[in-house]
Amino acid sequence: MRKYKRIIFVAGNGITRAPMAAEIFKTLCNEDMEILSRGIIVAFPEPLNQKTEAVMISNGITVGDFESKQITNDEITEDTILFVMEESKRVKLIEELPNATEENTFVLTSFVGEELEIMDPYGGSLQTYGICFEMLKATLTKVAEKLEYSPDDET
Repeated sequence: MRKYKRIIFVAGNGITRAPMAAEIFKTLCNEDMEILSRGIIVAFPEPLNQKTEAVMISNGITVGDFESKQITNDEITEDTILFVMEESKRVKLIEELPNATEENTFVLTSFVGEELEIMDPYGGSLQTYGICFEMLKATLTKVAEKLEYSPDDET
C-alpha cells in the first residue's frame, strides 16, 4: 500500500467526527505524517463540539486549542489521502475540489470494506457521541492496518 504523508479527515462543519477521527488516528499511527481534520462547510472557525471533547477526554485523548477549518484544494497534494464519513460528502468534495479525485478520496468505512457509514452524533446524547467514538476507533484501527501504519509495524 502506498505511503501517504498527509491524511485529512473531512466531515460537515468539522467540529465533531473529523477531529475525533484525526485524534483517534494519531493514537493508532506510528508514522511521521500530517493528520488533519477539516470541514466541508465552515462559515467561521468554531471550537470542538463539547460532547465530542468530553468523549475524547474520557478515552484519554486531549485536544489543545482547536478551531474548525474549511478544506481547501491547496491542502490536497499528490501524497494526501482524504477520508469522509458519507458518500454524499465524497461526491461533493470530488465535484468541488479539483485535487480531490476518485483515487484519493474515500468514505472511511467503505475503504475497509464496511457498509455502514459513520453516524453523525450531532445533537444526540453523550452516549451517542460515545458510540460514534467506538465506531470510529474500530474502523480507524482497520484503516491503519490497511495503510500499514499500525503501531505493530516494525518499519
